[in-house]
Amino acid sequence: MLIKAADDQGTELQLLEQRAGGNGPDAKRATKELRIRKAGLRGERDSAYLIDFDYAASPNWAVIHDLRLEHGNRTAQIDHLLINRWMDVYVLETKHFHAGIKITEDGEFLRWNNYQKTYEGMASPLEQNERHIQVIKDVMAQIELPTRLGVRIPPAFQSFVLVGPEAKIYRPRRFDASRVVKADQLKKAIWRDIDSENVLIGMLRTAAKIVSGETVEFVARQLAARHQPKAGAPAMKPAPYPGAATAARGRPTRIEPTFTVPAPDPAPSPTGPACKECSGRAGSILYGKFGYYFKCDGCGKNTAIRFNCQPGHQPRLRKDRDRFYRECADCGSSELFHRNAPSGVTP
Repeated sequence: MLIKAADDQGTELQLLEQRAGGNGPDAKRATKELRIRKAGLRGERDSAYLIDFDYAASPNWAVIHDLRLEHGNRTAQIDHLLINRWMDVYVLETKHFHAGIKITEDGEFLRWNNYQKTYEGMASPLEQNERHIQVIKDVMAQIELPTRLGVRIPPAFQSFVLVGPEAKIYRPRRFDASRVVKADQLKKAIWRDIDSENVLIGMLRTAAKIVSGETVEFVARQLAARHQPKAGAPAMKPAPYPGAATAARGRPTRIEPTFTVPAPDPAPSPTGPACKECSGRAGSILYGKFGYYFKCDGCGKNTAIRFNCQPGHQPRLRKDRDRFYRECADCGSSELFHRNAPSGVTP
């Protein structure tokens, strides 16, 4: 669900254009700043489009663009924020690089200067995101979060730096640059996080932390209500929230983040694979040229594995040793679909 779009930057760009049209050093500085600002906004718009394409229509994800938070004497300007039903908070920083980016073995970020034909240093966007996360943690400590057995469910923060799909990324061998991804690969990167998690820990985490889509929206709207636009910049109002009145200081009226509300229209629980020829259920899931399939022990026929879910959802099969799980990121679901019998053992 889309909670907040990016603020309108037209006024800020217009002021820079007026300064750039003058003379002297200030005009040169404004011209350079205007060029950088336009490139950055173009990158943020492109990333926002790809993020919205994958997540804005999902009732299990909340999407916030261009969120500026203040806490004490610290400020965090967050390009994009995602929150899911596991209370995972993805903090996304977009960087626009015309000719790509190079990351050294020490984690230093370098960008190509096409005018001087050399790489030049720049601030680490990964460290920048870590500072943003610290501010978000402090802000979220002051808002209402869902509870389980009287204990607040703590959000888990994840950081990604997004670059344009056409940009080159020169990665080091030793330094972990896996959190720097192309914007059109973000969904796959998030899935890799889920796939790499220990199965037992993942199941325990899901049972302990999963909340309703309404609760995700409630948390996200509290954050969006704390958006502090730059002075003189018009703020983009959050999308309408049915039934939620606005109290003092932009704080939504409290709704109880109950866990008894089911997710909208859940897909029916899978019953495991079945043979298309004899309807037998004894067999093994194998991988072939066209993907995973079920080989029946009874008749020996092969059956392609395909899942149905809600319109627009893309459920998938995930393998973990001899276990196979049906998972859907849009539903926030993960269920055991089948377990292959150990080699040499008849089920």
